[in-house]
Amino acid sequence: MKYILPLVAVLTIISFNACNTSSENSIDTEIYSRFERAGDEVSNNAQAVLLENVGAAVKKGGSVNAVSFCNLNASSIVDSLNKANNCRITRVSARNRSPENYLQSEVDKQMWKFFSSQSLDSLTTDTLVAYKGEILYYRPIKIGMSACLMCHGIPGQDIDAETSDRLEQLYPADLATDYKPNDFRGLWKIHFQKTTD
Repeated sequence: MKYILPLVAVLTIISFNACNTSSENSIDTEIYSRFERAGDEVSNNAQAVLLENVGAAVKKGGSVNAVSFCNLNASSIVDSLNKANNCRITRVSARNRSPENYLQSEVDKQMWKFFSSQSLDSLTTDTLVAYKGEILYYRPIKIGMSACLMCHGIPGQDIDAETSDRLEQLYPADLATDYKPNDFRGLWKIHFQKTTD
């Protein structure tokens, strides 16, 4: 049996999972690999679909249009991907834009702390955690393109005044600005039902 947590460092961080050696918190290597592949595929697809749609919104009406588009459409895009992949896809961050993307559980907070403590050059690609009957797949989100800074960069420098106004209007508690290229911005969090077959 293999623990859901592939890294020794994570085992010490998530002590409430690591200390329990019951089958609830362990997984066969083959099943582990299947969920890891599924998490990679789903997160890659979700990111590609969102970036494609946001890119189209930018082309149509600039960054201010992209902010409005995300506010109205990002959740429905992710919902359709949830159904297609038989999972629940979320994004979490300590510096969230949308209120539903805050760090919701103790595991989210531990994963944020774990990924935040790593250097950008050696950032772990993904981690799986068994928690409350689910397998949670976490993968870091970084500022990968300079275009991301039009909505997530420094206000007045990367983010123009009109976009800043729209962000303040739609996301009054926004914490997702002041990023630089390659900064760690958040985590994909994909919920899979734990199975043994």
